[in-house]
Amino acid sequence: MSTATDAPWARIVADAADALIYADTGGAIRAWNGAAEALFGFSAAEALGQSLDLIIPERLRAAHWAAYDRAMASGQARLGAQVRTTRAVHKAQGRKLYVDMSFGVVCDEGGTALGSVAMARDATERYLAGQAARAQKS
Repeated sequence: MSTATDAPWARIVADAADALIYADTGGAIRAWNGAAEALFGFSAAEALGQSLDLIIPERLRAAHWAAYDRAMASGQARLGAQVRTTRAVHKAQGRKLYVDMSFGVVCDEGGTALGSVAMARDATERYLAGQAARAQKS
């Protein structure tokens, strides 16, 4: 149920410049803003209700889900709000992306995890340029 006081929060999520993704404790996507659509190529209609596997490379899924389950059980992300560069998948032919992403666990008033929130932005160009520079130095 939405109230007048909820409206600014909906606009903040929708208008955030970075991709904002909220997933429930089982990893189903429940919020997906326009920046997430632009970054990953999936519309909200395609992403909502789907597993986070939608954007996680297959080879990283086991590690992701182990960490996700630990975070949901403990109510906190292991690395806190630290931004990290990680791999992701774009809809177009499964194109690989590098994204700078921060994670947080959303908890109720009693500390029980309700899900996770992530903010992400494209870091592919910067990451690949850094790799190329390191390769030239070798």
